[in-house]
Amino acid sequence: MANTHSKVAIVTGAANRRLGWHVAEALAGRGYRLVLPSRKAGTEAVEHFRSRGIEVIAPQVDLTNDQAVKAMVEETVMRFGQIDVLATCAGAWNRKKLEETTAADVREHFEANTVATFLCVQQVGLAMVKQPSGGCIVTLGDWAVSRPYLDYAGYFPSKGAIPTLSRSLAVELGTRNPAIRVNCILPGPVMLPPDLPAEEREQSIRGTLVKREGSPQHIAQTVLFFVDNDFVNGVCLPVDGGRSIYAADSH
Repeated sequence: MANTHSKVAIVTGAANRRLGWHVAEALAGRGYRLVLPSRKAGTEAVEHFRSRGIEVIAPQVDLTNDQAVKAMVEETVMRFGQIDVLATCAGAWNRKKLEETTAADVREHFEANTVATFLCVQQVGLAMVKQPSGGCIVTLGDWAVSRPYLDYAGYFPSKGAIPTLSRSLAVELGTRNPAIRVNCILPGPVMLPPDLPAEEREQSIRGTLVKREGSPQHIAQTVLFFVDNDFVNGVCLPVDGGRSIYAADSH
């Protein structure tokens, strides 16, 4: 019999210590039971959360496959009886010069970023439609879709679709159950790659108004804000230290 005493969150992209991991941490801190889908079995995250007494399952699933995602959602409802939050933090970003970018590169990014996000929101959202309590869905885009930088031409189109996808599914799901909300976070420099050249890291930080790198906790806090504020729906919120509005070289 499903335990109905605590809420349930599905967080994609939590298998390793990137944004999804920190979002899962924040929700676990609120007492959520966790579903952490991954392509691989036995991820580090499962042991980490279970060692803290958090109830967690980690289905092995290809998030770009509609039947696999549907089965994951059905498994979650069967196990826990409900889904209260979905946060889609999984994604791919590969650097490649425009001259070298192929159709396969573009398709790879669309599959990992756009298709996977769509299927998760679609299938979880349709499950939430059946719940009187509805649910909260948070997607992750990228602040830089408004000012793309070089060498990611295969990546940005896939992330540029996320705000439109989020607004569209907010309408689709909200008209079916007004207790369902879909919002989007557009992260800035909150978790720069460790192998990023020092000059590029400094340039990224200079490009913010706050003149510092953010942290994954800033994204996790924003997820909790969307969970808590039930009058916010269809919003795409930059969490970027002002980078999306500031042209650092304009003065």
